[in-house]
Amino acid sequence: MDKPIVGGQAVIEGVMMRGFGKVATAVREPNGNINVQIKSVTSIADKFPILKLPILRGAVSLFESLILGMRSLSFSAQAAGEEDEQLSDREIIGTVILAILLACVLFLAIPTGAAKIFHELTDDPLILNLAEGFLRLIIFLAYLFAISQMKDIRRTFQYHGAEHKTIFCYEAGESLTVENAKKFPRLHPRCGTAFLLIVMLVSIFVFAFLGWPELWLRILSRIILLPLVAGISYELIRFSARSTNSFVRLATLPGLWLQYLTTREPDDSMLEVAIKSLQAVIPPEKISA
Repeated sequence: MDKPIVGGQAVIEGVMMRGFGKVATAVREPNGNINVQIKSVTSIADKFPILKLPILRGAVSLFESLILGMRSLSFSAQAAGEEDEQLSDREIIGTVILAILLACVLFLAIPTGAAKIFHELTDDPLILNLAEGFLRLIIFLAYLFAISQMKDIRRTFQYHGAEHKTIFCYEAGESLTVENAKKFPRLHPRCGTAFLLIVMLVSIFVFAFLGWPELWLRILSRIILLPLVAGISYELIRFSARSTNSFVRLATLPGLWLQYLTTREPDDSMLEVAIKSLQAVIPPEKISA
């Protein structure tokens, strides 16, 4: 693929797309109309080029994606009639910080605390860290499975599938129509689900060599090293998305399989919303280029 990269995410009754310096969020309103919000976006890495270096760019991309994602979710909730007004930037930042703290508790503090049960079997720090990593992975998979059973989440996962199909259609150079998009797969190698799985796996290896200090120090070290883990994971998924190596393709299969939980086959109306969102960020001369 030699086209400029476009990314996105599913939101409430819609899809957000990001590319070409813009973010567009298309939402199906209760009356059936599609409401599209378009905003220009500039990465902080454009102001501070050092942040474009490998590893650093991954951590920056993750944080910016969280902020943009929350803004799109807030707009979609209001446009879909679920909220009376959008969140302010201060409220969005507060929500992102709270979400990060909750994720640290669920995926860092609980696994590293629970790993002490393995002390009865071994005192080897390497084995204890590996056990903690696998506990974290199990919690992550259980969490995804649990939310995938919720009716409202399943509908959002249909929009997630619509996002992937539409991006595939664009990357293949075909016209952005519902008929063209629906024939593409709903599993995409650059999906955020695949990224999170890689984060979980990378964290196992990064944390495995930190020894086994007191609980508070273990939790603190994992939080401090989280940007490094995210940066390494970003580079790996960036490389795998562009690689044609058979071994690399094979290694990405678990991330694709996991998307069977986080995506569903969309209907035509959902594909229409995703296409509207993507068309809003792509310059007209490049839509079919």
